[in-house]
Formats: sequence, C-alpha cells, structure tokens
Amino acid sequence: MEKYYQIFEKNKKWVEEHKASDKDFFKQLAEGQNPDFLYIGCSDSRVTAEEMTGSKPGEMFVHRNIANVISNTDLNAMSVIEYAVSYLKVDHIVVCGHYYCGGVKAAMESKDYGILNPWLRNIRDVYRLHQKELDSISNADDRYQRLVELNVLEQCINVTKTAAVQKRYLSDGYPKVHGWVFDIKTGHLIDLKFDFEENLKHIREIYDLGHSV
Repeated sequence: MEKYYQIFEKNKKWVEEHKASDKDFFKQLAEGQNPDFLYIGCSDSRVTAEEMTGSKPGEMFVHRNIANVISNTDLNAMSVIEYAVSYLKVDHIVVCGHYYCGGVKAAMESKDYGILNPWLRNIRDVYRLHQKELDSISNADDRYQRLVELNVLEQCINVTKTAAVQKRYLSDGYPKVHGWVFDIKTGHLIDLKFDFEENLKHIREIYDLGHSV
C-alpha cells in the first residue's frame, strides 16, 4: 500500500506548490473551465496529454481510451465530443496516437482477445482500408508505426462525421480537427497535417449532418 499512500503525499506537495506561486489558483480553477482544445488520446500510462503539451489545468478537455478510437457506437466518446463542441465551444479537436501503441499492435495479431475483440475491430478495419499500402511495407516495425498514423487519420475522419462538429463548423468556422502522433522514443509531437476542410467536403457528400445550418 506504500505506493497508494504516496499519491496523497504527492498531491499535498502539488497543492502547496501551486498555492505558493498563486494563492488564488484553486479559487480560479473552481470558477469553471474554458478549454480551447479537446484532446482525444490513448489510455497508455506513458502518454499524458497535459504534461507532453505543457498545458495547464483548464486548458485542455481530455478523453482517452485504448488506441484513441472514435466509434459512433461509443456513447462515452460521442458524449464527450458533443459536450466539448456544443457547450464548451472548443476551437480545436486533436486525435493523438503514439508509436508503439499496444492496442494497435494487438489489432495486427491473429489472436482472440476476448472482450477486446469488438474494440480492436475498429483498428483492424483501418488496416483493411489501407491494406495495399500496409502490406507493401516489408519492415514489420515500419508497418506497425504506419498503422498508428493511419489509425489517427481515420479517427479524425470519424470525428468529422459527427453532427456536432459539422453543424458548429458550418456556423462558426470552428472547431477544426487535427491528427497528431507522440513519438515515445524522442518525446516529440508530430503533426500529421490532417486536411480537415478537404476531408469535411468529401465526408459531407455522404455523411452530411449539418445541412440545416
């Protein structure tokens, strides 16, 4: 239980450090949030949104799950997007994956993962959509990292398909969707240059949910 109780000691230290630099820090924090970003990332314990982006409390609304998947049947993810876009009025939505993602690796294996199978199917579908490109990559590690990138881009597309994003963008010009990858070996964030406007144009040919705006 030693590690468990250490958390509370670290919390006390964290509180005192913030109060020492700004006595009203927690008073201001309690007044509400006004984040510019919705960050959708992986649950991996090595990838912490605020720390790697240098963000302060209140600057980033965060949703995390295995392999940063956005499924239209996941009410948790859909509720997060709806709340962030329609109520918090975030200007940017970031889908951030990371190299050496365990979820992506599992999806590449011919193995039964039990209750995880339906979730991993989302990533296997990404592989199916890009099978020609991925199968042409002879190096297994390079193929693995490319699937990480393609999974991020496909999840960006899934975010763009939502009614909340389409309607608000068509009325306000925001939010915009971005795809990032965190390189665990270097600590750097990589912008995959997801072309939100161009993808939205093509998506609306089939998934147009903002025509009433």
